[in-house]
Amino acid sequence: MSPKGQGIKQIASNRKAFHDYFVLDRYEAGIELFGTEVKSIRAGTVNLKDSYCAFKNGELFTRGMHISPYEKGNIYNRDPLRARRLLMHKREIQKLNARVMQDGMALLPLSLYLKDGLVKVELGLCKGKKIHDKRDAESERQAKRDIERTLKERKD
Repeated sequence: MSPKGQGIKQIASNRKAFHDYFVLDRYEAGIELFGTEVKSIRAGTVNLKDSYCAFKNGELFTRGMHISPYEKGNIYNRDPLRARRLLMHKREIQKLNARVMQDGMALLPLSLYLKDGLVKVELGLCKGKKIHDKRDAESERQAKRDIERTLKERKD
């Protein structure tokens, strides 16, 4: 029985990244994991809150991604905060590295999901928000909420 055709199942998302950064571009990458880490991810015990991506020797790694130890994993469990290699084409990694170095942007994991049985990471090329940008985003959200509330009241 093949795992193909199962679609996409969201595991975790990094909401803090959307609050602190403008997401300019999105990329999909595979991630190199061990068996107990995959089982832990399937159980949903992942935190992307303070994670980021770093380049080292032409490879891309994610740091700060917390995958809780698998309960039944005993000696096979790995360090929950270890650096994990991301799997992308070499040209993509070089292009991202150039953009991060040149433009002063950050590369952050936005979400973790299962796609056809494989664990994938959605990366975002992000630019930091200033305090006034965060206020503007919050006021827009509040205005949208108010409009929806008044439309709902008029409908009833």
